[in-house]
Amino acid sequence: MAVYTEFSDEEFGAFIGGYDLGTVLSIKGIAEGVENSNYLLATEAGQFVLTLYEKRVDAADLPFFLGLMEHLAGRGLTCPTPVRDRAGNALNRLAGRPAAIVTFLSGLSVRRPRVEHCAAVGTALAELHLAGDGFALTRRNALSIDSWRPLYRLCHGRADEVAPNLAADIEAELDYQEARWPSGLPQGIIHADLFPDNVFFLEGRLSGLIDFYFACNDMLAYDVAISLNAWCFETDVSLNVTKARALLAGYNGVRPFTAAEIDTLPLLARGSALRFLLTRLHDWLTVPPGALVVPKNPLEYYKKLRFHRGVGDAGAYGLDR
Repeated sequence: MAVYTEFSDEEFGAFIGGYDLGTVLSIKGIAEGVENSNYLLATEAGQFVLTLYEKRVDAADLPFFLGLMEHLAGRGLTCPTPVRDRAGNALNRLAGRPAAIVTFLSGLSVRRPRVEHCAAVGTALAELHLAGDGFALTRRNALSIDSWRPLYRLCHGRADEVAPNLAADIEAELDYQEARWPSGLPQGIIHADLFPDNVFFLEGRLSGLIDFYFACNDMLAYDVAISLNAWCFETDVSLNVTKARALLAGYNGVRPFTAAEIDTLPLLARGSALRFLLTRLHDWLTVPPGALVVPKNPLEYYKKLRFHRGVGDAGAYGLDR
């Protein structure tokens, strides 16, 4: 279970006493999640999620994340909304960790997305990008292209343990991406991690987006590329063009792509695949013995990367100029 920090009844009592949520009816750990400790909290005021932020999350970024969720919810996007205490604070401390309470969203994530799910995600992602406009705080993408080579250097000596010649292949791909990574595309707030487990559906309809702890400022089309990789490949890592076309059409119907974004989409999809290959490779090779969470296999994104290398234009994803 992904609960890394526990707390005493006395610690929790002092913490929750600062909120106007009524009597606590129950609190239990949530198994999902790999970055933080999450608890489902039920009170007389309703259901909430209590999050204790672990060491992998920079506490200096928390005002951005919490403020962004408030901003997006205020613009009509369905996402968790921070609950402020009686003093007006959205962020407090519990058991020595930064902690916050956010509203609970009903719904379930889908394990095998269908075409209609992909279309709804494309629409929701475009709505998120539009809703993020005007948010006062900024956060650079700590996992953009300038971080990829330093990240790779942390594990390059063991990369070939995962796949033959993987080290040389990644080196060549880094050279390719660094020489061609685009600039000048429309930028704004991106989710940067809109995988199926971060999207809820209820009775066939998208009911909300969660987990904004990778959100940052970057190219909007790069966020689309991340979602394309996350939603539109089958279990054998083959692209489902029908799903890709639905996701991209859903997005384009709300926020039309520029011609430059369409031209650059294959490169952005290739870069997105490299980014997740590298973070998964690092986690795969450095997971400590007895870890509570099993790291994800990096080879899934290695296969996606190799697919995108063969794409000539966005028409391969069902998107034409």
